[in-house]
Amino acid sequence: MSKKKQFVLRVDPEKYERLEKWAADEFRSINGQIEWIIEKALRDVGRNKTVETKEPE
Repeated sequence: MSKKKQFVLRVDPEKYERLEKWAADEFRSINGQIEWIIEKALRDVGRNKTVETKEPE
């Protein structure tokens, strides 16, 4: 199992409620949802170690 860093994240109550609903809709914990969002954002901008490279056409 990999180690995970812990940090404090301050979110205003309205955003937290929306995040909580989104996580519940996708059967994730709020922590899991935040990790998923970060992972997707890193992939989208090419800053993820698991970025797939496409073959030139």
